[in-house]
Amino acid sequence: MDPTHSAIGFKVKHMMFTNISGQFKEYEATITTNGDSFENATIDFSADVNSVDNNNAERDGHLKSADFFDADNNPKLIFKSTSFKKVDDHNYDLAGNLSVKGIEKAVRFPVEFSGLMTDPWGNTKVGLNIYGKINRKYCGLSWNSALETGGVLVGEEVKMVIELELAKQ
Repeated sequence: MDPTHSAIGFKVKHMMFTNISGQFKEYEATITTNGDSFENATIDFSADVNSVDNNNAERDGHLKSADFFDADNNPKLIFKSTSFKKVDDHNYDLAGNLSVKGIEKAVRFPVEFSGLMTDPWGNTKVGLNIYGKINRKYCGLSWNSALETGGVLVGEEVKMVIELELAKQ
């Protein structure tokens, strides 16, 4: 994975009406496939919870606390694929197990396959874009605060925004 051309991000509603975006700055991913089609590829991914960044140091600290990720006891967010199936020439269905805060849940994400390309230095690259949703409460991230006007401070739905540029090994 090319970390200078990849991003592992997320968005969640703040006060029921705006999105707060964040990302993990430190992560690892391994994708293994036979051939160029990627059908039945295996995907393993982990992110360092302490690298969470949403452009606000105080909020980052809260996300690392026991209220959310509990980074001291659960330093990694981990995903291991169970299937990667081709839907059509540009789309795949990714299923796997996501472990957050020590809680493992089965998840499924749509994946957009951008294709194979040779860069100016002769390296074969591939682009994968994963845009999915998870309910953070299912992963043990249940902290919230009620608003006086109704609703809650942090939305339950987390939108995953993962853009990967991979280099053939």
